[in-house]
Amino acid sequence: MNEQHIWQLVTGLQTSLELTVVALLVGCTLSLLMTISLITRTPVIHWLSRALITLFTGTPLLVQIFLIYYGPGQFEVIKNSIAWNWLSQPWFCAMLALALNTAAYSTQLFKGAFDAIPSGQWQACRALGMSTKTTLGVLLPYAIRRAIPAYSNEVILVFKGTSLASTITIMDLMGYAQRINAQTYDTLVVFGIAGAFYLVVNGALSLIFRQVEKKVLAFENTGH
Repeated sequence: MNEQHIWQLVTGLQTSLELTVVALLVGCTLSLLMTISLITRTPVIHWLSRALITLFTGTPLLVQIFLIYYGPGQFEVIKNSIAWNWLSQPWFCAMLALALNTAAYSTQLFKGAFDAIPSGQWQACRALGMSTKTTLGVLLPYAIRRAIPAYSNEVILVFKGTSLASTITIMDLMGYAQRINAQTYDTLVVFGIAGAFYLVVNGALSLIFRQVEKKVLAFENTGH
């Protein structure tokens, strides 16, 4: 490997990080909406959320990427619609698969944290005469903060999941690693360095979330 190959891997890492950030933003937004729909049992949306969770937690991420990228092209109505401008793009399809996947798992995390809220807090909200909407506005942020430690693992899983994006022609970190390996046949070094990049980023994410956990959970250690 030479310096040019290293910079190619760095470029691929940038693509992987961009996929991760956008997928997490979209996925987290969807998961919050889905969590609320499950809590309030909103008609139709409640069942759609459950169906999405079942689908995306019960099938492999690789299959989901393939279906989202290759599937829509089988239908002329989709190819002739404005949606095809997006669904024909590998980057968008990979991001969408990652976002929907993390939304399904994150919803389970947030819903579990919400269900674990002590009954005393619900009773306190009722005693203050709060409406259901106001109560959710108070307790949902509390539940999300409690879910941060588990959610940090989900962030790392999304970043590692970007390694599958290369299967639909995206030149992310793994995509460049595979190209360089095909050129040099130096498999151990190429994938060793690629693995080191993943390890460094995951280590940095773990350290960042440890600091975040200390701050968002500090309220539990005060007021006693």
